[in-house]
Parts: sequence; C-alpha cells; structure tokens
Amino acid sequence: MVRDVTLGQFYPGKSFIHRLDPRSKILLLIGYLVVIFCTFNYLSLSLVTIFTLFYILISGVSPKIYLKSLKVIIVIVLITSLLNLFYGTGEPIWQWGIIKITMNGINRAIFVTIRIVCLILASSCLTFTTSPTDLTDAIERLLKPLAKIHFPVHEIAMMMTLALRFVPTLLEETDKIMQAQKARGADMEAGNLIKRVKALIPILIPLFVSAFRRAYDVATAMECRCYHGGAGRTRMKVIHMTKRDAAAFVAVALIICGVIVCNVMFPAVM
Repeated sequence: MVRDVTLGQFYPGKSFIHRLDPRSKILLLIGYLVVIFCTFNYLSLSLVTIFTLFYILISGVSPKIYLKSLKVIIVIVLITSLLNLFYGTGEPIWQWGIIKITMNGINRAIFVTIRIVCLILASSCLTFTTSPTDLTDAIERLLKPLAKIHFPVHEIAMMMTLALRFVPTLLEETDKIMQAQKARGADMEAGNLIKRVKALIPILIPLFVSAFRRAYDVATAMECRCYHGGAGRTRMKVIHMTKRDAAAFVAVALIICGVIVCNVMFPAVM
C-alpha cells in the first residue's frame, strides 16, 4: 500500500501540461477545483468529468499512475459515498428501521464520489507534471504581494515544497522499514485493529529518527551553500507565461461557462 502513494512525485515529460507555466497550473487548478463543486446536475458533472479525463490524456503521464493515486483513498471515497447514500431526504426507495435510501441520497453518493475522484486526479496532475523547484518559484511569485507586509513568502514556499518533496522519500523509507521488520518475523496484518496499531510502533520510531536525520542533513547542506532566504537571490530558470498558458486559461474559462449554462438551463438534482 505504501508503494501506491504517488503524492509529491514528479514525472518528467514534454507534454502540453508539462510546458505550462507553473503559476498558470496552480491558478487553473484552484479555479477548476471550485468548478468541480459547483456541478449541480448530471450534465455539468459529465462536462467536468470529460474535461478531467482529457486533462489526464494530454498530461503525458500514464493513466496507471493516476489509478495508483486513487487506490490509496478508495476506502475513504467508498465510506463517504455510503454515508451520503443514507443521508438523503425525500420519499424512501428502501427502508429498514431508521436506515433508508432515497433518490436524493443516491444522487448525493454519485456526485460526491465523482467530485472527489476528479479532485484527486486534477490535483495529482499538478505534482506529476511540475517539478518541486518550479512549484517553489510559482508559489513564491503568486504570494509576492504579501512580502510588502513582511510576510516570509520565500521561506513559506520553500517549506511547502520541501515537505511535498520528502513525501515520496519518507514513503520509500517506510516501506524499507516494514520489509525489514517483516524479515525479522513481525506480523503487521494479523489480529484486530488495536493489535495492528501496536504493530506499527516498531515502524514509527525508526521512521521519526530517519525523518529528523534527513531534515538535519538538508539544513546542514543549505547552510554550507550559504542559504539565507530569498533576499537578493537569482534564479537559473526564469518562468514566464506564453500563448500555451493563454490557451489553457481559455479552455478552463469555457468549462466554467459550460457548467454555469448547464446549472441555469437544467434543474439541479443536488
């Protein structure tokens, strides 16, 4: 299961999405995530779903990688869907005691499931197609106006990117520790939930030690390179927007308009 976590991983490529300005990708993702939760009928939901699939196809990253990102949270998605299934209002289609299923509950379950899946896929595409360095530059550029009120923009962007960058590293370290414990005869899958949680203690302690050691090594490396924050620093690669970014903004704007038209012209089911 640990190997299936793809958060923070970057897959180099030359696709249309890879070549977009990282600032554009962040802004487009924020706008798109808002649109996902503004779908109130099946037509607008279908429009968003089709665009998400198209977004995946042109990203240049294998669909299997995206399925991996969903595999980790599939249990959470199913539990959320079941809760919404029994939470609906209206005339019950099926009822057993206080538990009932209504058409409104079915609609809620479908919408919540597809919305979460689209959200995860769209968010994964950002990290899959954008390097941590580009993410740092983009976040810093977008938050630059806050520097006028002495907000530590560069430091915050650096911390966010380092945290995101070390997710795959720590997951790999966790997998190695688990394999080592299993080789010593540890059983982490037998017993009830309490026993399984207790079995994770031999994993958490060395993992924390490894995480602090890596953090210390990174801090030492930054000090050896005379790192003192963002003041007066220059960049080897200067990011800039092109016609591709304008085309991407137009495409997302058209999707937003399409969702608005669908919500206005057709009745809501949510």
